[in-house]
Amino acid sequence: MMAVAAAQKNREMFAIKKSYSIENGYPARRRSLVDDARFETLVVKQTKQCVLEEARQRANDSGLTEEEVVLAKTIAETPEGENAVQKAVLVLRMREGISSLARILKSIENFKGVVEHLESRPSKKEGMQFDVLVKVDMNRQSLLQLIRNLRQSSSLGGVSLLADNSVSIKDPWFPRHASELDNCNHLMTKYEPDLDMNHPGFADKEYRARRKIIAEIAFAFKYGDEIPNIPYTETENTTWTRVFNTVLDLVPKHACLEYVRSFKQLQEERIFEAHRIPQLQEVSEFLQKSTGFTLRPAAGLLTARDFLASLAFRIFQSTQYVRHINSPYHTPEPDCIHELLGHMPLLADPSFAQFSQEIGLASLGASDEEIEKLSTIYWFTVEFGLCKEGAEVKAYGAGLLSAYGELLHSLSDKCEHRPFEPSTTAIQPYQDQEYQPIYYVAESFEDAKEKFRRWVATMSRPFEVRFNPHTQRVEVLDSVDRLEGLVAQMNTEMVHLTNALNKLKASSA
Repeated sequence: MMAVAAAQKNREMFAIKKSYSIENGYPARRRSLVDDARFETLVVKQTKQCVLEEARQRANDSGLTEEEVVLAKTIAETPEGENAVQKAVLVLRMREGISSLARILKSIENFKGVVEHLESRPSKKEGMQFDVLVKVDMNRQSLLQLIRNLRQSSSLGGVSLLADNSVSIKDPWFPRHASELDNCNHLMTKYEPDLDMNHPGFADKEYRARRKIIAEIAFAFKYGDEIPNIPYTETENTTWTRVFNTVLDLVPKHACLEYVRSFKQLQEERIFEAHRIPQLQEVSEFLQKSTGFTLRPAAGLLTARDFLASLAFRIFQSTQYVRHINSPYHTPEPDCIHELLGHMPLLADPSFAQFSQEIGLASLGASDEEIEKLSTIYWFTVEFGLCKEGAEVKAYGAGLLSAYGELLHSLSDKCEHRPFEPSTTAIQPYQDQEYQPIYYVAESFEDAKEKFRRWVATMSRPFEVRFNPHTQRVEVLDSVDRLEGLVAQMNTEMVHLTNALNKLKASSA
């Protein structure tokens, strides 16, 4: 019963659109995307263990493997239940010759299964003649019955349902269209004004009520909606003015060229003005014209997986609430001033926008451990990254450009600068209570992208994805037809490129 209760509790945690850190004993303090990724991994592991114990009790069969226990649990808990069609991969170790395979195929037919693929090879296990791999489609209950039936056959020395790290019995879910981000808005942070007495707004009832109202607006947002305007108060606009003017003074000297250029464009469009906080809708329209990025309102810091997934669609999830007036130059959590001044200018730069999207695409279908590594890379680049400009080092990280104290620290001799290399950056320990002791310096955005692409190629994900800007969908490149379609598009682009080069040569001759 304890396992069942624990599993139920964990399922409820994932079902609601609220934070679940404190409920699970995590300290109420400022936390980053990386910290949240680690915590999320821990919760997922605990949840998996609980549901496996529960499934074992329900299955009442100690002979089941872990994969079969998960399958039994899926039968018991999913709406489709035992009648849902399941794709599965079985490995059969055969004592007798290949002729006995006919009896096995007949058993699959009797359980109303459809064989999609079949292959065999000589077995390396003593006493076995062949190993046979069979991919089948059949309903879940029949699949379990088939496995039990095959294990009673004297001609077989073993029957295995392949584990997730080889061929999964169920493809990992991730959003395939931007509309599915409606299901990716789970919060992870618990450093909130109504819960933590160290928060600047803890004792301010009016501020706490205001935050709840703005959060509900974000929770109600759906794909296709226009982003609601927030009528910011005089106090909120005053907070913005203080930070804006400080950033304005520091940008020319310390920010990278791409940031400076986009910041100026936002000023020229009268989106960035000292006296008022920009609305997300007007910033979103500016970004869409510049790089195809758009914004989506978020109620707070999202889980690492949900946040990174949105980047794959060139969507940035942004908060709309404002930090407390008593702490204008530091925020223990993401707020709209951090998002607007830190992130938006560089999301308007084509090269940086592409880098951000590639991090998002790499996260789709990634393991929990890889999500943590991607979050760490995001932390040391998009949030706290530095880059070279000639002989100088400039800032491009949003956490630096919206916090002047750490910006000056990062460019001083009080910290260590290391070259950006994804393989080492991804496992670098970090801390978020004080300034970073280590910062990673990229040669350029293009160099960072190229190194990141090489690193992503080493990830365990057994498929490749691409974003189709015409359909706003993520496509999994897992078939010859899809690859041929992509090659055809690339050939068309090459024709345009060749024609353009020829015309340039002719005009300059």
